[in-house]
Order: sequence, then C-alpha cells, then structure tokens
Amino acid sequence: MTDETATTDPTGTARPVATTALTATALTATALTATVVRLKLSLLRNGLRQSAGRRTAFVTSAVLALLVALLQLLGLLALRGHAHAEAVAVPATAVTALGWAVLPLFFPSGDETLDPTRLVLLPLRPRPLVRALLAASLVGIGPLFTLLVLAGCVLAVAHGAAGYAFSVVAVVLALLVCVALARAVAAANVRLLTSRRGRDLAVLSGLVIAIGAQLANFGAQRLGSAGLGQLEPAADVLSWVPPASAVGAVHAASEGSYGVAVAQLTLAVGALAALIAVWARSLTRLMTSPDGSTLQCADVGARERSSTGLGRLLPGGRTGAVMERALRYVWRDPKTKAAWVTSLAIGLIVPVFNAVQGTGSIYFACFAAGMLGIQMYNQFGQDTSAFWMVALTISTPRDAYAELRGRALALLAITLPYAALVTVLTTALLGDWPRLPEVLGLSLALLGAMLATGAWTSARFPYSIPQEGHKNVAPGQAGLAWISVFGGMVAAALLCSPVITLTIWLNVSADGDAWTWVLLPTGAAYGATITWTSLRLAAPRTASRLPEILAAVSKG
Repeated sequence: MTDETATTDPTGTARPVATTALTATALTATALTATVVRLKLSLLRNGLRQSAGRRTAFVTSAVLALLVALLQLLGLLALRGHAHAEAVAVPATAVTALGWAVLPLFFPSGDETLDPTRLVLLPLRPRPLVRALLAASLVGIGPLFTLLVLAGCVLAVAHGAAGYAFSVVAVVLALLVCVALARAVAAANVRLLTSRRGRDLAVLSGLVIAIGAQLANFGAQRLGSAGLGQLEPAADVLSWVPPASAVGAVHAASEGSYGVAVAQLTLAVGALAALIAVWARSLTRLMTSPDGSTLQCADVGARERSSTGLGRLLPGGRTGAVMERALRYVWRDPKTKAAWVTSLAIGLIVPVFNAVQGTGSIYFACFAAGMLGIQMYNQFGQDTSAFWMVALTISTPRDAYAELRGRALALLAITLPYAALVTVLTTALLGDWPRLPEVLGLSLALLGAMLATGAWTSARFPYSIPQEGHKNVAPGQAGLAWISVFGGMVAAALLCSPVITLTIWLNVSADGDAWTWVLLPTGAAYGATITWTSLRLAAPRTASRLPEILAAVSKG
C-alpha cells in the first residue's frame, strides 16, 4: 500500500509519499483522508497494471455492474406513483445493506483496504483513521452501484419539495450506513477472515449465492401470483430499521408526516454513529492487542487428544480409520466442506421448495441421494498430493477394497439418514404418505448406483482438485472431470434402471398400488448389492493403477 511518487528525507533517503505522509505525527485529519484516498486509487491503478487479463476482468465487471444498477434504477423509477412503490423501495434498501454486511465475510480479498492490520504499525489514531477509511470506501464500483440503487429507491417514493429535500439527505446517509456497516463487520472479524476458517467462509460463498438464488426465485414466484401487496407488512417493519428507515423518511415526508420522517432519519443517523463507534473500537483493539499467533501456547500437551468421540463410534481396524479420516476431511478441508454443504443444501432446497410451492413431485426427494452420491466421485483426487501417504498403505487388492469400503461407509453415515429425512419431509409437505416406501426405495437404489459408479470412476478417471482459488479441476484435466462425473452419472442412471422400471410398472398396473411397498426392500437390497460388487471390481484396478492415480491427483 504505497504510492509510486517518492520524496527525499533529510538524510537523502528516498521515501514514498504515502509512507512519509502516514508516518507524520502532526498529520491533520484532512491530510490523512486525502492520503488514504490516494492510497485506494493507487491500489486500483497498480492492480490494473499487473496484467491485461486483470484489466479486462475489471472493465467487464464494472460495465456489467453499472448496467445492472442502471436497469434497477429505471425499474424503480417506473414505480413512481404506484400504490406499492414503498413496499419495493424500502425492502430493496434493506437487502442492499444486508449485502454490504455479508459480502466482506465471503470475499475479504476483494478490497485490500478492508484489512486494517496493514496499518497497525503506523502512528495513527483510530478516529481520524475511521474518517479516512470511510472516505476511501466510497471509491469503487460497489459504492457507485449502491448509489444508483439508493437513488432509484428514494426517487420512487419522493414527491413534493419536502420529499426531494429529504431524498438528498437520505441517499447520502443510507450510503454511509452501508459502507460503515461493511467496514465495522470486516474490522470486527479481521482475525477470522485471515484464518483458515475465514478461507472456509470464502469457499462457502457459492453456497450462499445458490441458496439466495433459490430464495429469490421463490419470492419472485410468490410476488408474481399474489402481487406487490405481499411486501407491505415487511416494508412497514423495515421502514424503522436503518438504513431502510432513511427511505421510509422520504416517503413519510412526501406524505406530510414530518415528525415520522425526522424520527426515521434520526434512526439512520444514530445507526451511522453506532457503526462508526464499533468500527473505531475494533480498530483500537486491533492496533493495541497482540495477534494470537504471537502468543506462546501455555500448555501444548493439554491440547493434544489421543482419541475423539467420533473414533470411538466407528468400527475398528482400517475401515474405522478410513472412515474417520474421510469424515475429518469433510469437517476440516475447505474444498471438501464446501462440496458437502452445497450438496446438503441443494438436496434439501429443490424438493422442499417445490413442495411448498405446490409444483413439486414426491420423486424430487431422490435429489438428496443424487446430490450426496456425487461426493463418491474422484475420491482420491479429494486427497490431492497427500494421497501418497494413503498409497503407501495399499499393496494388494484387499487393501484397496478396505480403503474404498471405508470411504463408502463414511459417505453412507451422512447420506442414509439425510436422504431418509428429506424423503419424509417432502412426503409430509405433499401429504402423499402411501408413496413414501417406493420413493425411499428408489432413493436407496439411486444412492447405491452412485456409490458403485463413483468407486469405479475414482480408480479409472482420477483428477486433481486445486486447493487454492475457486477452481475444482486442475488445468488440463477438465476432460477427465467430465468423463468421471457426468459419465458416471449416466452409468448410475443405467444401473438404476431396473428399479425405475419396476416403479413405473407398479404405478401403471391396475393392482400395482398394493405392492409398491416392495420397492423399499428391493431398492435397499439392489443398492447394497451393486455397491458391494463395484467395490470388489474397483479394488484390483485401484491397486494396479496406484502410480497413475498418484500422478493424476498430484497435478496443480
């Protein structure tokens, strides 16, 4: 975080202007603000100089963001004079503020100035630094996007001289609250964001986007069928919650309720003052408290554990050890955790949301088993280069079978109760209890087919998963990934076809409804059989292809 322009100190040593300015003890608040703003601009300029690809990505994202903001602005302006304009403008402001509060937790590296620990060695007081960082935070695509959205929100509800007068104050105040909220959240969680758990949050950002998209789709469908009046109760509450209260103040002033408008605007001012106070306190703590990494552990031996409760619940021998290792990966490895949590969430959202909307089928419950069954694919690639330690313990097909069996059992420990829970929940929402046995049996057969094909493709088409960044396939291995996952899914559908055919036959037969319960034991037995058979067939191939597997999963 230095500017390229340099000055010369009395000793003749060249120093960057930013360093000279920030280390001056008599630095005024105005000069500090100007310097930090220049630092923010320097960061943007120097980042764009690194590569043409980075410049292209920045320009593309800026154009798309501004295009979306302009479309939202036009849409909000189209609501002027509409009876439910406030019902849209107030929640839109609240959602925008929520985005400012959440995004720093998932994308801490998006703005390097979000990390105040970079300034802890400089002789700066928290209060002037807060003002300087607040001004620097207004520079960028995000603040401009927010400014356009907030302008649309206030203009949608403003009319009359008083309404427009309050609009000017409301836009500025709401923007400052959003920025201060993001800064306060980032400063309060900076230790978390720079730790391993912070990187876990960044990896899980895709899950938040997926769930948010499903919620937005669900809300849009509800609004399309019931109208904007559905938002009125929420808007009435949010109009007293900052910064949405600033937009509520514009609407109140436009209606002549000046006392209510002043009260709502005062709430926004109070929220801004409180956020700045929390932000300043967090900066003070960061600048005066030592980092945990600099403190010596008082008793290292006390932290060591010889065994865990999980280990005692698992079977003994190699099977239990493999299961415990696989389950620990699910909990500790960011990429594995992200894949599992995403599958768990989507496997629940798709059947449940469709059932709530009344447009779903009970067979959507099989989506849970299918999503979790995908986790069986590329088992060795999930270990990355650490697979060499596992490979050292595999010398015979028997060892390979024990390894694959332990991994499959670890997956079943989570998937079986989860698939049963989603199936029962979907059945309850639809009220179609007679079909519960057949759907549960079909889910078990599908899960067995996914495990069977996953074990085979793990040995035949392994590929590496990069640990850094958001890529899930190493360069040059995209073809292997497509063959492994999508080819395996097609094979699983073919393997599951006998149970699917039996399900269709029983449903179209005249007296088939009386025998649909047979699908539950049939599906369970069929899934277990094809899983056991596949593990037996994949074990010799795994043992014979260990060098190729190790080379494939160690790339990237």
